[in-house]
Amino acid sequence: MSAQSAITTAPFRSVYSSIESFESAQRIAASLAESALVPENYRGQKGLPNCIVAIEIANRMGMSPFQVIQNLNVIHGKPSWSSQFIIGLIQGCGRFEGFTYNETADSCQCVAVLKTTKEQVSSPKITMEMAKKEGWTRNEKYRTMPQTMLRYRAASAFGRFHIPDLILGIQSVEENEVIDVEAEVLPASAEMTLDQVQDLLVPKTEPEHVPTPPPTVEMEADDFF
Repeated sequence: MSAQSAITTAPFRSVYSSIESFESAQRIAASLAESALVPENYRGQKGLPNCIVAIEIANRMGMSPFQVIQNLNVIHGKPSWSSQFIIGLIQGCGRFEGFTYNETADSCQCVAVLKTTKEQVSSPKITMEMAKKEGWTRNEKYRTMPQTMLRYRAASAFGRFHIPDLILGIQSVEENEVIDVEAEVLPASAEMTLDQVQDLLVPKTEPEHVPTPPPTVEMEADDFF
């Protein structure tokens, strides 16, 4: 069976389609979560729900749950494929031939030929200038291994455009790593308590002025005569 048929024609039944399917997935997930060979996000009771989601994705793709778990990372709460996995899907799906990288010192573009039409298809050209403008170079690896990072970005873009059904709309690790880089975090000395935040949100009103009653004068009985 080719990689393409294994991915696209395997019968799919959602783990959420019935109680029976869900209970079966739970048993499989429990065994995976107990393994020392799965990544930290999938281990133990805390990782059990992640294992169930990975099984759902594996069923959709016609792959082993273990294969998905090894390549599906969690970045900022989002599932994220490793770029090597996306490259493997492109090369192994059977839809393209001659997949390669057109590279210069500061750019990379993935190109391939569709087997069915012999049409050449490509990714957008990823340049170091683009990486700097988009904030990707906050990742230290752009300084230590820039060409590899440009390749990963180009391959991820190729996957989004030409095999979106295989990657299921899930972005790569490199794409999701920069989602929160613009978020500002208060330093510890500037952190505010919940009461302080509430004081800022709830408008303050001046207390209603209540007239002070006159002092009480005690009178002796002789004062009435």
